[in-house]
Amino acid sequence: MVDQAIGEGGGGDVEVQAVPRKGGMSGKKLVMIVLPLLLIGGGAAAYLTGMVGGSEEKAHAEPAVEAEPIATVYYELPELLVNLNSSGRKTSFLKLTVSLELGSDKAVAEIQKVQPRVIDAFQVYLRELRIDDLKGSAGLQRLREELLVRVNAAVAPVQVHDVLFKEMLVQ
Repeated sequence: MVDQAIGEGGGGDVEVQAVPRKGGMSGKKLVMIVLPLLLIGGGAAAYLTGMVGGSEEKAHAEPAVEAEPIATVYYELPELLVNLNSSGRKTSFLKLTVSLELGSDKAVAEIQKVQPRVIDAFQVYLRELRIDDLKGSAGLQRLREELLVRVNAAVAPVQVHDVLFKEMLVQ
């Protein structure tokens, strides 16, 4: 049957034309994009896991001296009681007790020296808060971050790692 179709067409030469696919990428383009990405990603993963590169350097290098683990120390600030910013007649109060997470006992001595500065920074910030600013876990996280920024600015060069809430009451 194929011979007959070719014979009837006159001459036996058949011209085949490629019909372009609609949408998507061709196989060559896909391979040219995906293959380098896979190679780069695989190489990066192998390097980061230590399977490739740097193994000779590690073998000849001197053993690294491990740093002593940081001893976490907590310093409790005195209780803070502030009135919150309110637009109406009703006055709202915030009672807050926080602990500061520090890296060493030396940091405690430095914090004690500048404790009035820390309390002042907290008071000024807290008095501008509204009740809506404290709602939900996102509000508490923002409060934690803001207090951490302020305490680190007040006690620099000492580094406070975290501000921990011991008590918080909004009334």
